[in-house]
Amino acid sequence: MQQIAQLTIVVRDYDEAIEFYTEKLGFRLLEDTKTSETKRWVRVVPPGSTCALLLAKAATPEQESSIGNQSGGRVFLFLHIDDFDQYYTRLQSHGIVFEGEPREEEYGKVVVFADLYGNKWDLVEPRVNSSDRS
Repeated sequence: MQQIAQLTIVVRDYDEAIEFYTEKLGFRLLEDTKTSETKRWVRVVPPGSTCALLLAKAATPEQESSIGNQSGGRVFLFLHIDDFDQYYTRLQSHGIVFEGEPREEEYGKVVVFADLYGNKWDLVEPRVNSSDRS
């Protein structure tokens, strides 16, 4: 068996990133361990997911330049949910910025949103029995 265990997102500040992902997106904080005076091992995960996000504070100018643009302006991550309307309303109430309105696609209901740094995410409620094209 093979699986992706976690992905790294370069962030400006650990605490603001934790607040965004846990309070606004509703993710669970798995770990926040201090590893040095300037570095922490911080992992968050969406409810029901086995793939965590490692929130890594930028340590160099090169890393700082990638904050908010981890995928060169394309959608970076895909968040699948089982109740689109409820979660979309939650995100709106927390001031999440969306690109356009939700739309129906052959694979499900989708809308693009930006995280606190500008990384683009697809919010998707997959259509039952659809192939995963996201």
